[in-house]
Amino acid sequence: MISEEITLRKLQTLAAFVATGSLSRTAERMQMSTVSVHRALHSLEDAMRCALFRHEGRRLIALPAALALAEAAEDAERTLESGISKAREKAGFGAAQLKIGAMYSLTVELIPRLVMGVKLRRPELAIELQLGSNAQLLDKLQTQTVDALLMSLPDEGSPPGLLAVPLFEDQLYLASSLNSPAPASTTADLADYRDEKFVALSDGFATSRDFQRLFSSAGYQPDVVMRVDDIFSLMNLVAAGVGLSLLPGRVSSLFAGRIRFTPLAQEWRSTQRIGLLLQECRERDPNLLALLAEARMLGQQMSASGIAAKPLASG
Repeated sequence: MISEEITLRKLQTLAAFVATGSLSRTAERMQMSTVSVHRALHSLEDAMRCALFRHEGRRLIALPAALALAEAAEDAERTLESGISKAREKAGFGAAQLKIGAMYSLTVELIPRLVMGVKLRRPELAIELQLGSNAQLLDKLQTQTVDALLMSLPDEGSPPGLLAVPLFEDQLYLASSLNSPAPASTTADLADYRDEKFVALSDGFATSRDFQRLFSSAGYQPDVVMRVDDIFSLMNLVAAGVGLSLLPGRVSSLFAGRIRFTPLAQEWRSTQRIGLLLQECRERDPNLLALLAEARMLGQQMSASGIAAKPLASG
């Protein structure tokens, strides 16, 4: 068993001393004082329980045992560096591929521009996109199946160990087919829609969570005639007149001529905070730094232009 007094730092100091043959040059290479180098070498000698050096006047001479240990130390350091690189690669740090998890709704505006921007910053990077619900995406990040998420940030805050970076805010709207009668008011009071039929997303999606919360606050369970697992299928159902729904403004450009987006009355206004989620331990990863920089820039542009907040079809 290796003594706890034989540390990697001491072995690196020994290897530097054998390579330079000088305490002062070793101190310079290791960014230590000469006294600290001398102390580390003698501490290592004590831990080895055999002679590593002899003195010639004020000079310290490495013995064959020190030369053998220094060679082994260099081999160990190379092995460790290789292991660290492999571990980082397994964890996705600085890898040649970046895996991004995202909500379906963000593929309308944000994701295409984001991917193009990141590719300009890091042309060698292969980017993989995985879509899903909020719940599915969080599981993927926790298990390191993806490197980062673009999603609606949890109202209760980020899970432990995750870093949340807000990018922009979006509002929910009452969505109805343009073939159906327009609402009597410029804003929708959810209390007036008890007798209407609705279509909704399955559990686990941010918009599904907000849908349930808002109607619970309105004091009734809406008549949901169908649930689907992606927002594009949901929009097709709304456009066909199957039922009403609640949709975020960021998807309005897709069905501008088929779906009416009516702002919710003030008491029902609901805001989704769209942001980037990543593991705190990886915030200095060069791939994620490029993703973060591009996402922040696009988030500012979307907020400034009102793309996410002002539907193109409002009836």
